[in-house]
Amino acid sequence: MKIYKSYKFRMYPNKCKEKLINKTIDSCRFIYNYFLDKKISNAYSGIKLISELSKEKTFLKEADSCALRNSVFNLEDAYKRYYKNLGGYPKFKIRGIHNSYKTNNIKSTYKGKYYNSIKLDLKNKTITLPKLKEVPIRGYRNKNTFNGTIKSAVIKKEVNKYYVRRIKYIY
Repeated sequence: MKIYKSYKFRMYPNKCKEKLINKTIDSCRFIYNYFLDKKISNAYSGIKLISELSKEKTFLKEADSCALRNSVFNLEDAYKRYYKNLGGYPKFKIRGIHNSYKTNNIKSTYKGKYYNSIKLDLKNKTITLPKLKEVPIRGYRNKNTFNGTIKSAVIKKEVNKYYVRRIKYIY
């Protein structure tokens, strides 16, 4: 049985990483609004168009690719909720209100070593995220370790403060 838990950490990025977080948030908002305007409700056809769109819009190349894909899946979920009469028609995302993005943990192996795109080091109080690399964090209940694996992370900006919510599961 899988039990999902979520923790919230405050991040302390430097100015360069703040700009990259803001660019990624803006890029995700742009992708969501672009595909909403084009009325593309199928996520897989939208993901194929992201690579073509990034050739035209070069700022999309600076953003995390998992975050851009998640924006398309979020739009598809909004359309599904609309067609099942669980919510209204999807609305455009507005700067200042929608200031977050989600990235996935990608696991891989290379020459017998395991790699994760999201790593949490509670002893050194850092988190490693795609495109951002290591960012200092303030911990959660002074824990040194946790059980489980990281599935995804949501990076959020709230009044010039940055937070990461980390989602894990326990066996």
